[in-house]
Amino acid sequence: MYFDENTVEITGTLVWFYKICGREVWLMAHSIIPDQQDDNIDIGRFLHENTYQRNKKEIVFGNVRFDVVFQNQDKLVIGETKKTSKYEEASRYQLAYYLQQLKESGLDAQGQLLYPEEKKRIDVILTEDMERELDEIKLEIKKIAGLKKPPKVKKIPFCKNCGYKQYCFS
Repeated sequence: MYFDENTVEITGTLVWFYKICGREVWLMAHSIIPDQQDDNIDIGRFLHENTYQRNKKEIVFGNVRFDVVFQNQDKLVIGETKKTSKYEEASRYQLAYYLQQLKESGLDAQGQLLYPEEKKRIDVILTEDMERELDEIKLEIKKIAGLKKPPKVKKIPFCKNCGYKQYCFS
């Protein structure tokens, strides 16, 4: 399958993967899904389905899906539920991407990273610096996805919990 900058659909998940591992970006962009039996994926799925029951769940807006949407005073808040804050920077940029998509559609919102197992919430506000970096990230994602084969494996601390570890290390 051939990819160019016009065929790659940028998603929040690709932004998240980009902040962790370029190889994951390539694999996901090429519709190679991670091991669905991986314990970490199962836990993430469970948390997504069973936390924040009172709030509206999984709202689809264009090509993005918000985990949780709620109102905080007069402000729309988009929540992104994660298993652990270990990947906070990646999660922050994923959520910022969602906020940027809303902003480009004329909607003003704030974000909140939700870590139910840690009983932790982190506010995310889209800044001009983040928007500039997101624009660069989107270009880089398109470049990576356009490669004929995935970037070489680089063993990083995140590999041990990655749903692609068998793909990369078998």
